[in-house]
Amino acid sequence: MKYTEFGLVNTRTMFADAIARKYAVPAFNFYNMETLNAILSAARTTHSPVILGVSESAMKYMGSDMLMGLIRGANIHHNEQIALHLDHGGTIDACIRAIDMGFSSVMIDASKLPFEENIKITKSVVEYAHAHDVSVEAELGTLSGIEDENTQSATSSYTNPDDVVKFVDATGIDSLAIAIGTSHGAYKRKSADEELRFDILQRIADMLPKFPLVLHGASQIPTDLVNTINEFGGDMPNARGIAPEQLRHATKMNICKINVDSDLRLAMTASVRKSMAANPANFNPREYLGAGTKEMTTVCIDEIKNIMGSDNKLPHIS
Repeated sequence: MKYTEFGLVNTRTMFADAIARKYAVPAFNFYNMETLNAILSAARTTHSPVILGVSESAMKYMGSDMLMGLIRGANIHHNEQIALHLDHGGTIDACIRAIDMGFSSVMIDASKLPFEENIKITKSVVEYAHAHDVSVEAELGTLSGIEDENTQSATSSYTNPDDVVKFVDATGIDSLAIAIGTSHGAYKRKSADEELRFDILQRIADMLPKFPLVLHGASQIPTDLVNTINEFGGDMPNARGIAPEQLRHATKMNICKINVDSDLRLAMTASVRKSMAANPANFNPREYLGAGTKEMTTVCIDEIKNIMGSDNKLPHIS
């Protein structure tokens, strides 16, 4: 199925515009109707381009037919600049399957493999994807933390700037995810004063001027949401994210896509816990899931405006 049949676009035009105008396109992960509706509502309210991220485990959870049924039911128009992206595709076959389903962008993550093997696998995905006008993201360096079945590592390694030009030239990728100190999950920093490695980012940006760079594991982990979860029976001590001002600074340095997942999970969990505590007799899922969807929408709008800077950035496309 061709992604244009769903009103989707690939990421090339949106990334070029993001670099030119110094903002980042938000890549929010979804895994059910509520998360999808929250993301689309926020993007449409703010007139922001958006990337709908789907991990392999989220695809397994929803099922392929249900997933694409949700996308079709969303009535997306190409003027809205919405991409459907496979997040952390673990194999060539996973990327091919997503492309054949109707995804407009895929990430092949072979970053844990030796450099030359990463190139070989990534190049194979690029060849298939570009034949279908689908954009491809790859990764150099490794992020620590756990967020999903295929995004977990006990160790991290910064991206080596000396590798990036060879990797991009050898693979033909459309964007590159780099490791400069972000991590997956809700426990990204040991202290509040840790800084991202902007020196590494600057070197890479200098070597790849106008080339789209991506930050994974970039949720800010809002303190108010963590506190609400803990207040209503949760157990999330020492959860810390990336400071918004650091993420905003990164958008000035060729970071044109920022991935967010944990913040939406926190918003849903905090609201559901609070709603059920306030209404212990309620057993109507529409009510507490509705509260969660509303809070997720609020979080997405806030991050679009105050971190990504992507509000009112839809290009004029006929």
